[in-house]
Amino acid sequence: MAESSILERVQSQTIGLPELKPVAAVQKPPAGHWVGDGFPVRTIFAYDNAAPVSPFLLMDYAGPHQFSPAEQRRGVGEHPHRGFETVTIVYSGEVDHRDSGGGGGRIGPGDVQWMTAGSGVVHEEMHSDDYTRRGGAFEAIQLWVNLPKRLKMTAPRYQTLRAAGIPVVSLPEDAGSARVIAGEFGGAKGPAETFTPMAVWEISLKAGRGAIVPVTAGDNVSLFVLRGEARINGRTPAKHAEFVQFGSGGEVIRLDADSDALVLVLSGEPINEPVFGYGPFVMNTEDEIRAAISDYRSGRMGHLG
Repeated sequence: MAESSILERVQSQTIGLPELKPVAAVQKPPAGHWVGDGFPVRTIFAYDNAAPVSPFLLMDYAGPHQFSPAEQRRGVGEHPHRGFETVTIVYSGEVDHRDSGGGGGRIGPGDVQWMTAGSGVVHEEMHSDDYTRRGGAFEAIQLWVNLPKRLKMTAPRYQTLRAAGIPVVSLPEDAGSARVIAGEFGGAKGPAETFTPMAVWEISLKAGRGAIVPVTAGDNVSLFVLRGEARINGRTPAKHAEFVQFGSGGEVIRLDADSDALVLVLSGEPINEPVFGYGPFVMNTEDEIRAAISDYRSGRMGHLG
């Protein structure tokens, strides 16, 4: 069913209101660890247990953290990937990226980097020179997005999605707004080009307000609370850094903000294929992983100069 018709049914309170998508689990924030010396992360989910959130494979939440001014750039140096995409959303701080496929650039608050590793790239992710020298707050999310078997060896690609080019949709009754990174919401289409159907939205809600968020029937749906506190479907509380997974069925989720809140919503058509991951490689079989390791060691994924 089209998203607009769902919204119209809700707003007009017509007969046959859409069914709420049930909450399956609420996950408390896990313990953290460092990736390199620039990213203090909490791994919210990983590919060894990602079937309920497919096509997403992994989510690292970096920060919030305060870095002191420094001369030497922090970050994570040269490392490979194959078989999936990385999506980095920056909320504060700045990240410089470069890869062996020729992609690269700097992203800052509100920007998104969508890198298709595909057949294999080597890249690095470092704090920018300017941010290193001045220090300050750092907060970001990195998602890993799976590619189906037929596209695992697609050519690498790099998309820089600037904050100014990401559409923001006002929610009904002045409840807040939705930033549409991927997929469609409220008639706006996100700039991210994806290989399989998915949506990545940031829902910003004012304290005491609520919103109905339409989702595609049959998609896996989850959300992550970046700011404040929210109630899901009118009853389930979710706080900062908590992760909510939804069960099957239903066409909408209901979000109500107990305080000003920012929520990242992930949804997508599941990729119902085997997932075999090892470190920075995610393929379908162990033999494919062994081939990825061999290709990296032999230099066939390239190197950074």
